Amino acid sequence: MKQFGKVAVLLGGNSAEREVSLKSGAAVLNGLIKAGIDAFAFDPAQRNILELNTLNVDRVFIALHGRGGEDGTIQGALEFMSLPYTGSQVLGSALAMDKIRSKHLFRAAQLSTAAYRVANAKEGVDAAAIIADFGKVMVKPSHEGSSIGMAQACTAQELTDALTAAFAFDDEVLIEQWVTGREFTVAMLADEALPVIEMKTPRGFYDYEAKYQVNSTEYYCPAELSEAHTAQLQIMAKHAFELVGATGWGRVDAMQDEHGQFYLLEVNTVPGMTEKSLVPMAAKAQGVSFEQLVVRILEQTL
Repeated sequence: MKQFGKVAVLLGGNSAEREVSLKSGAAVLNGLIKAGIDAFAFDPAQRNILELNTLNVDRVFIALHGRGGEDGTIQGALEFMSLPYTGSQVLGSALAMDKIRSKHLFRAAQLSTAAYRVANAKEGVDAAAIIADFGKVMVKPSHEGSSIGMAQACTAQELTDALTAAFAFDDEVLIEQWVTGREFTVAMLADEALPVIEMKTPRGFYDYEAKYQVNSTEYYCPAELSEAHTAQLQIMAKHAFELVGATGWGRVDAMQDEHGQFYLLEVNTVPGMTEKSLVPMAAKAQGVSFEQLVVRILEQTL
């Protein structure tokens, strides 16, 4: 393990996902240390990132979620400092973090994704017309993760209220036609799609509480899908991952409607790495332990 040298695990940060990032980073750090790697925690919200140069760090494991850590910002800083780091580079990070531009890319590449509209905080939105077109919708701030700021809406008033709440997080908001059906995720490791996971929650959708705070969410890994549907979803996820320029490791979320049609939701370039997280779950189903997983992710920096 000496080949890795000194490794800084970036965790915490200033985003709305700080608390989740602290847990992810702690788990990653623990895994690296158990594997015999010289690693330590570094919170850029509490220390100047330039300190990495004075600490003689050889490489960086990014466990920052959300803005500043997953959007190309920290990746650009590390590029400038000539420090190897895990995961996607600047462009892939920035595009994957931007839900609206990801949707534009999916549509341009003719990948299946739900119909959508874009709302801007500076411009008015005809909520009644959107509900008339789509019926039920999902509202998502364009640059947040962990389902932060997301809400369902079935009426013009609900949509107006949901947009007001979402604009507290972002100036651009995605309004996506609601897909009724099953929720899936495909973890990516290097160029490989790992076993598909299905998430089931009694809540309206797989929201922040379903992800991190309640025990009622059920996970099925591998998901109960036919071989053909599994292969179709894995190929679709790989295409989406590469399309936005993502590399190394990550996760692609999707849904399947009642007719068996899959719809891409988004690409995550620094997904959660807590004890409840999905990438470690998929890796375990493939016979890869948590320690082996973090080492394999770190190996991509060599």
